[in-house]
Amino acid sequence: MKLKASPFVWVSFAMIVGVMGTALISPLYALYKEAWNLQASDISHIYVIYMGGALCTLLFLGRLPDRVGFRPVMLFGLAMAFIGTFISLIAWNVACLSVGRLIVGVASSMVTTSATLGLAKLSPPGNAQRVAMMSGFLIAFGFGIGPLVGGLIGQWAPYPLVTTYVPTLVLAALGMLALAKLELPDEAVPKDPQPLQWKDVLPRLTWPAGEASKAFALTSSLPFLAFGVFGLYASMSPLFLDKLVPWHGPVVSGTAIALILLLSACTQILAGRLPTHWCGALGLASLALSNALLMINLWAGSATLFALGVLCTAAGHGMSMLAGMSMVNRIATPANRTGLLSTYLVIGYVGSMVPMLGMGWIADHWGMEPAVRIFCTAVIVLGMAAAALFQRHPRMQPALATA
Repeated sequence: MKLKASPFVWVSFAMIVGVMGTALISPLYALYKEAWNLQASDISHIYVIYMGGALCTLLFLGRLPDRVGFRPVMLFGLAMAFIGTFISLIAWNVACLSVGRLIVGVASSMVTTSATLGLAKLSPPGNAQRVAMMSGFLIAFGFGIGPLVGGLIGQWAPYPLVTTYVPTLVLAALGMLALAKLELPDEAVPKDPQPLQWKDVLPRLTWPAGEASKAFALTSSLPFLAFGVFGLYASMSPLFLDKLVPWHGPVVSGTAIALILLLSACTQILAGRLPTHWCGALGLASLALSNALLMINLWAGSATLFALGVLCTAAGHGMSMLAGMSMVNRIATPANRTGLLSTYLVIGYVGSMVPMLGMGWIADHWGMEPAVRIFCTAVIVLGMAAAALFQRHPRMQPALATA
């Protein structure tokens, strides 16, 4: 059977499917907590295990598509996504669910790295900017559609801890079938694939020396706080959502998570011409404001404040990621670009994992509200301080960037 759509379309589809299952589970955490009598720390561990799988794949297997080609890695990633999703569907306890989430984390990183390379190979030469924007949009769309689907099915479908995973299984199978039948152009297939060596799987982490060190430290605060604030919504918000809005259920948290990701992608497009020093400062300030609104809303329980908090989170996430990637490209040299990007992303993952573990522990011992307030206070203090320093640092100024 010959596929009618172009390879670019099918690779894009497979990329969306590959990341769709990552945040699919987020709206279901409250259901798991009730069904299995879990503690907050159990939820944080499940989330962190997924993030750990994604991080390890990024560190150790990030160069695999360059060696063997993007299609084999995408196929393997989709197969892993299918297996991890199926294990999540049949899971009967935290340990089993954690195994499924670990596999899904590994799969998501494999699919995103290989699909990004595939889109570049399938695009005409000279379209690097278009490919970068397209890849970012597809990743955000896939991540966003997952919790939206999870929330809708989790709210109204029977047996939500089972049926929510079915669409991902069907789409992953379709994606694997399509990729296997694709007729790729010659330039998209490696002619002489090199065998993997030990150095290919060793992480390359780099820290710049001299005057660039402080600039990179400030730049790294952007993903650290942006990943952390999103992690709060993606893992813990279903556990305290009833204190924020008059509505309840997976569809509320799923819609909020989807909006953050989709609006973040839109923000990056709209803020593309904003000077980097203002983009980063406003992004950090927006993240701080979103957490201030969240703390106030624990007392007020206002749907309006909740909506404003989600919008501020999306804007802060988008501007922070845009400014962060701009500064990494500005600071990096050809010799250390890969290492700096890896370090930048690792700091972001750590910002999403460590605070969630801390929140889970605090919530178990002192309650969810104190955990949320401590987290929000830390984001406000760190975010405002980093915003002021980022805006004033000479390395972020337009004059130095032009020079």
